[in-house]
Amino acid sequence: MRNLELRKRNEEFIREMKEYDPTFFDELKKGQAPEFFVLSCSDSRVSPSVVTQMPLGHMFVHRNIANQISIEDESFSASLYYALRHLNVKVIVIKGHTDCGGVKAAWSGNNEEELRGWIDKVRKSLPDHNLLKDVSMDELTRENVLSQVKHLQQHPIYKKYGQGVQMIGCLFHVESGELERVYPL
Repeated sequence: MRNLELRKRNEEFIREMKEYDPTFFDELKKGQAPEFFVLSCSDSRVSPSVVTQMPLGHMFVHRNIANQISIEDESFSASLYYALRHLNVKVIVIKGHTDCGGVKAAWSGNNEEELRGWIDKVRKSLPDHNLLKDVSMDELTRENVLSQVKHLQQHPIYKKYGQGVQMIGCLFHVESGELERVYPL
């Protein structure tokens, strides 16, 4: 049943794109030249191209739980390098979101073995839990985005190849659909 639904939606997508532009897929196969490199959370509710209504080919996207930047993350580092050196993106967007499960897990002390390593990275991006007990989840997700901006600014690949590339930090509000800019203000 689910496979049929995916196939049906794909067929609708193909039909709509061909109606909109008969050469759409011919243009896609020529390659990509996205303006944006986006780091976003893996959360199924926050797809960057959907919430910004960007067509295919405009965003090169890397996703992970709680939109983390880590020098040790080879997948992110490779994506960043490729975006800067080969795709010549003009803007890097770090997009967090309200109601983030990764931030909630880090703040609440989740210690599941399979998540521990990653959640520890998220936890390090948040304020000290002992110093700030009265903070909202929205404030924590905003702080997480700002921490990732700082991590990107210190990332060796960004420092070497990111000169002149604009950086934006934003927070997607799942409760309203608003994309709030948090960096630079």
